[in-house]
Amino acid sequence: MENQNPSDWYSPKPVLEKVKVKSNWVLTLFSVLVFALSFLSIFSDELDFVFYLVVVLFLHELGHYLLMKYFRYEDLRMLFIPLMGAFVQGSKKQYSQKESFIVIAAGPFPGVVFGLILLFIAQSYQQSWLLELSFLFLFLNVINLLPIDPLDGGQLFKLFVRQKRDLFLLVFALLSSLLMITVGYFIESWILLAFGFLMSFKVRSFQRNHQYRQLLDAQGIDYECNYEALTDQDYHLIKQLILDENPKLRAFDAQYPEEAKEMIASHVNAVLAVPVSRDTSLLFRSLLICCWLLLIILPVLLLVGPFLDFNWYFGAF
Repeated sequence: MENQNPSDWYSPKPVLEKVKVKSNWVLTLFSVLVFALSFLSIFSDELDFVFYLVVVLFLHELGHYLLMKYFRYEDLRMLFIPLMGAFVQGSKKQYSQKESFIVIAAGPFPGVVFGLILLFIAQSYQQSWLLELSFLFLFLNVINLLPIDPLDGGQLFKLFVRQKRDLFLLVFALLSSLLMITVGYFIESWILLAFGFLMSFKVRSFQRNHQYRQLLDAQGIDYECNYEALTDQDYHLIKQLILDENPKLRAFDAQYPEEAKEMIASHVNAVLAVPVSRDTSLLFRSLLICCWLLLIILPVLLLVGPFLDFNWYFGAF
């Protein structure tokens, strides 16, 4: 009798249907409209401000979108969230650290540069509307560069952490959540408070994955792969671990095995760590950090320092 591969003893893992998302600019424009109306319901007499806000956010997200499209990300879409902000979503089977750095930086880096250009033009020609637009470009993009999850600065910061980073992500998300709640409380911003509390669900997700992956490491099970590349043997081992740690899911699987298949497969997929190729040099990372710090510090120095005179603007009020 021929020797069998142990993986042949396991039934094939369920096919996890991936919902294909195509770029839908009609949906994007609809979300922009809902976003603008939600702000106008609060700032009814600030039409200019809402228009500038939409322009700044759209150009910021467009930077992410174009670079993700260039690097062949799949299932791309851009959406605006009422009273919150906007995001671009996409995925890859294999992530590159270098590409990820560029994609994340493509939003705030050009945004700050564009804001600085508008600032000098507004100062030279003393155009108040242009100055207000430049302030908004600089404020939103500089804030976005702060190393706080889920801002772009937080995503850049997390990319510098090497593999086996679950505990770091857990602590980082927790601190970011607490910071948002604290700042939101002191400046009386219910939106920031709500966002901080919503992030607590993300903290719980990191905590659960950290626990699962510690157990997987102890058993020598490889979870750093895509679902498609996961062997049937590893799938069933991870599935069993999840069921052992989740009594409610185990009971549902025992009672409704067919209905539970896709749900369990989704839990297994969530535990997997998508591989990221470490393809950046020390020089690249050093230049990125220098640009990152410069784009945070330079606008602050220009706005609060003696380099530019804004009396012509503030004197009009």
